[in-house]
Amino acid sequence: MRLRLSRLRGSPPDLAVEPGERLLAWAVGADGQTVGGTRQALYLGERRIPWEDVEAAEWDRDTSVLRVSEVGTWGQERPTHRVVLDEPGRLLELVRERVTASIVLQRHVAVRGRKGVRVIARRAPHSRGEIAWLLEYDAGIDPDDPLVREVSERALADAADEVHLG
Repeated sequence: MRLRLSRLRGSPPDLAVEPGERLLAWAVGADGQTVGGTRQALYLGERRIPWEDVEAAEWDRDTSVLRVSEVGTWGQERPTHRVVLDEPGRLLELVRERVTASIVLQRHVAVRGRKGVRVIARRAPHSRGEIAWLLEYDAGIDPDDPLVREVSERALADAADEVHLG
């Protein structure tokens, strides 16, 4: 799908967003599908992904592809979306800013050599609401291993103490 950037001048495209949300940046595809972002979420057509559920967003300048991966469950494939943007403009800036704003804490803790577990705290960037705690394991690290479980639980508790005291 090829997309062209819709400038912020004029009316926003006809994209159904949640009540109270307003499109801040968007791109409209040749097929009419809109990709847009609000303060609260990324919209890929009719799919709404809250910023705190965007695990990563990567822009490949050579292929003009924006790849968005959602936060997933260990052992299951993460939902991933690919969108071609001819002129990404402000949409990329918004994606970068909102995803970064949703990260409260991110820390890698070694278990074996350099391999280990990443403790991540995320929350909606527009709120002081509940924090979602995530553990992301490096390739080759088994979350069912007793040592890995012990290190992960200690790292998670330390990070939670730090966030709640800070």
